[in-house]
Amino acid sequence: MAYEKNFVVTRYNEMTVWGYARVSTKGQKAHGNSLEEQEQRLRENGASSVTAEQFSGASMECPKLQGLLGRMEAGDVLIVTKLDRLARNAEEGIHVIRSLIERGVKVNVLNVGLLDQMPMGKFFITTLLAVTELERSMILERMQEGKAIARTKQGVREGRPPIDRARKEHALALLREGRSYKDVAAVTNLSVSTLSRYVRENARRAAENEN
Repeated sequence: MAYEKNFVVTRYNEMTVWGYARVSTKGQKAHGNSLEEQEQRLRENGASSVTAEQFSGASMECPKLQGLLGRMEAGDVLIVTKLDRLARNAEEGIHVIRSLIERGVKVNVLNVGLLDQMPMGKFFITTLLAVTELERSMILERMQEGKAIARTKQGVREGRPPIDRARKEHALALLREGRSYKDVAAVTNLSVSTLSRYVRENARRAAENEN
């Protein structure tokens, strides 16, 4: 029993409390989410090491976050001020949190609570999942309602708006002058694949007119 007790104490002493702070834009400083303010809160809540970065994108693409996640070991704790500092949406954040918990790492989201394998931690994760599913359902419902309203309005079409004929003719004229697809795409703000489709359609119409 003495050996087990010493082992537990040793693991506790080796535990590292990591902090992670992120902003996606410099403008977030005005909303109380600056890296400096986040780091202060993280250290006030026990973070001995804070990793901070400015990055906009999925959590799996954040270079410093990925490096931090790779250094964590079982028994460690990760602290973030809010879930949206860890990921750009709740679903992605829960995926990161679950992968950490499975490795034995606890996650402390300051405006939510401690997330781990204990009943209360599991309750918070279940609640977050329910909220995420509700948000997804509400977004889908609003999209369907918007489409239904659009169908009742005359002249409203679903999908991408049609490209005006003048821009299409301008693009074809530039191509006939010998300009490259890449140059024409940059000038007209049309994709190369769209330009290729226009050329094929134009050639087909010309062949039909000859017949």
